[in-house]
Amino acid sequence: MTTTAITGIGVVAPNGLGTEEFWSATLRGESGIGAVQRFDVSGYPARLGGELTGFDPADHLPSRLIPQTDRMTQIALAASDWAFADARLEPGTYDSTDMGVTTAGAFGGFEYGQRELDKLWTEGPEHVSVYMSFAWFYAVNTGQISIRHSLRGPAGVVVSDQAGGLDSVAQARRNIRKGARLVVSGGVDSSFCPYGWVSRMSGGGLSTGDDPRTAYLPFDVRAQGHVPGEGGAILVTEDAGAARARGARVYGEIAGYGATFDAAARHGGEPGVRRAVETALADAGIGACDIGVVFADGSGTPEADQVEAEAIEAVFGPGGVPVTAPKTMTGRMSSGGAPADLACALLAMRDGLIPPTVNVRTVAAGSRLDLVLDEPRPWQPGPALVIARGRGGFNSAMVLRP
Repeated sequence: MTTTAITGIGVVAPNGLGTEEFWSATLRGESGIGAVQRFDVSGYPARLGGELTGFDPADHLPSRLIPQTDRMTQIALAASDWAFADARLEPGTYDSTDMGVTTAGAFGGFEYGQRELDKLWTEGPEHVSVYMSFAWFYAVNTGQISIRHSLRGPAGVVVSDQAGGLDSVAQARRNIRKGARLVVSGGVDSSFCPYGWVSRMSGGGLSTGDDPRTAYLPFDVRAQGHVPGEGGAILVTEDAGAARARGARVYGEIAGYGATFDAAARHGGEPGVRRAVETALADAGIGACDIGVVFADGSGTPEADQVEAEAIEAVFGPGGVPVTAPKTMTGRMSSGGAPADLACALLAMRDGLIPPTVNVRTVAAGSRLDLVLDEPRPWQPGPALVIARGRGGFNSAMVLRP
């Protein structure tokens, strides 16, 4: 069966613009979480976020494109440019119809939508931008990346909240197995505006803490919810044989994937995250003992953290595998969170270092996890597992191997 390799990485995150800047900051334990500056949050219960600083779309995009796009799309296009540059793909290597794009989306262009709706109500319909017709749409990143890079092959979007980032990469793998040579994948989200903020709050789970060092503490006894983040990662996936034939650098391969869905609480049943992990391991054809590190979802709410911790312990045994959640430095970036974790896993394989979880001090009672805390941990690179869970019951797991 065709193997899928990852040959390009583009990360835009609150603690680093660009893959190497992000990775260096992550290894140093530097957080991008702080008081939100994009708009006045003083009247909201949640006031902290992982906000991009220093990202000016004019530095990365043509001036004609900026009025047509929401901030999330501007970030995604910059990340896609960096991913393509990193993949070192020569023009003409593949036919445009053999290259596709699948991204994940969670919120869509909330900031653009809010601005144009304000114009509708205060100035009238003739002042609403014609680009509103697509700039708000959760599938717009797929379309804009496709146009920018002339990708005329299979295209799509996956909407499954935080799990979507893994699901979109899994869809890229499916399309490569069906004959595509290259698929751009991953996810980017940004909803740092009043409309987006209230929508996040209505979903529950946001931390109301005011101290960036303690507001988001997955698996900690002090856990009180999560801090939102903006950004994510775009990855270039390729047919592994074709990639190696062109002399590409391969960060790693997608070895296995599994996804499940939790029933509503009123219907009972066991949470599905353990089954997602076991399915991914089975798909990869490896056992739990082969996994060298787990990148946890790290919800930051005690109930969800307990479910994930119990699943990890059930599969790997108490303290049986190093576990980390580097998103404590970025906040939860919705559809962009899991692709950023995939990037971390690939870079951990490259450098032989597991990035840390920051600020966690006392692991919650009953959670017997070997958390990598505060400093990177050296390891002998091997298969890595990434877990992602989305609001509403989504569970996904993906195994990468060097």
